[in-house]
Amino acid sequence: MQLSIENWLLKRKSMLKKTIAILIDPDKWSNEVFFFLKNGNKNHLPDIFLVGGSLLSTNHLEQTVKDIKSLGKPVVLFPGNSMQVTKEADAILFMSLISGRNPEFLIGQQVHAAHHVKESNLEAIPLGYVLIDTGVPTSVQYMSNTQPIPYSKDDIAISTVMAGELLGMRAFYLEGGSGASRTVSNSMVKGVSSKTNSLLFVGGGIRTKEEVLEKFDAGADIVVIGSAFEKNEDLLAELYELKSTN
Repeated sequence: MQLSIENWLLKRKSMLKKTIAILIDPDKWSNEVFFFLKNGNKNHLPDIFLVGGSLLSTNHLEQTVKDIKSLGKPVVLFPGNSMQVTKEADAILFMSLISGRNPEFLIGQQVHAAHHVKESNLEAIPLGYVLIDTGVPTSVQYMSNTQPIPYSKDDIAISTVMAGELLGMRAFYLEGGSGASRTVSNSMVKGVSSKTNSLLFVGGGIRTKEEVLEKFDAGADIVVIGSAFEKNEDLLAELYELKSTN
């Protein structure tokens, strides 16, 4: 029997295998990006793809997922709102923005999406989404109308994740946001990872192999790279080398 995405990630965690993910925004998906991954980097692909964005002003979600699945890697939805659901994916991160106090993103959007997710038979992974202030206002901060956790307040991030775990969430995402001027601090990642056995995603502003390695060393299970792989053509090969020595 094939493992669920969540159990596959947990198995990798138990084996001390770190996971590299690439986040694809369907609004920015193009044939050029597809061919860059398919032809130029087919031997250097990440372990898993996340698909989603803060806006989704196009109807490209389903086709984007189909394109990425043709690369032979798991595809997990990373929805910015209740409309970003397609049964073509392998799973969905069913997220609640637990760092903020806006009820629309704590539970409102989830209520809107619930029937669609259930009917799609997608594997749903309950995830606490924790937005961290990394120096500049980000799209998710603006769109969600929430305040991020201050950069140096490790204790607040730890307490937030602990509360989410007590509420039954099985994964957490420390998010610096798209275009972050700095990454979530290593001390925060280390502090959070020391207080939870749940899956820990870390993303936002991560642009180099060295930063990826720092997050892994601090305790991240899954490190998420955004558009940095397009701007640094050698990054995927460098990450593949890192993964092969992990």
